[in-house]
Amino acid sequence: MSKLTYYTAVTLDGFIADSDDSLAWLFPQPQEADGPLNYESFFSGIGALVMGSTTYEWILRHSAEVEAETGSSWPYDLPTWVLTSRDLDPVEGADVRFASGDIDLVHAEMVAAAKGRDLWVVGGGDLAGQFADAGLLDEVITYVAPVTLGAGRPLLPRRLELALVETGRNGAFACSRYAVLGPAPW
Repeated sequence: MSKLTYYTAVTLDGFIADSDDSLAWLFPQPQEADGPLNYESFFSGIGALVMGSTTYEWILRHSAEVEAETGSSWPYDLPTWVLTSRDLDPVEGADVRFASGDIDLVHAEMVAAAKGRDLWVVGGGDLAGQFADAGLLDEVITYVAPVTLGAGRPLLPRRLELALVETGRNGAFACSRYAVLGPAPW
């Protein structure tokens, strides 16, 4: 069965982006490509992605940088769901599917498209929280950077109980994998 993972970088004070949705704090941080919980190993097991519209639009705004790094203006060659209540422009040649409403239905479609591989919540703490609310979020992997922002987009604006499964250091990051146990009982 496919598991759904929220894999993201976060500041020490719990933000995935600043108040302007900037990730400028993230890019200077060194990490080892083959270190603990590294992106390449994680991504090699992924069969479908989901993101919110803010993450989608951020990727599109930075498409020149994405293209310089990957050779394509869209960095993923996997089926990608974008949850949004707005009309957004698709990326030509990319398998991007816009959806709104029933998160259970989106999850079922992702599982079918992933063909036994895992699922990734690419961005959006609230989006990851919606999957957690529905009992569909299986794990959270964080890369905690030695940076504080004081404000911004929170990692997970929900009360969840998690269990630490794995932890390590990768470059400047403290990285950890957590199993999602469910809503916090307190």
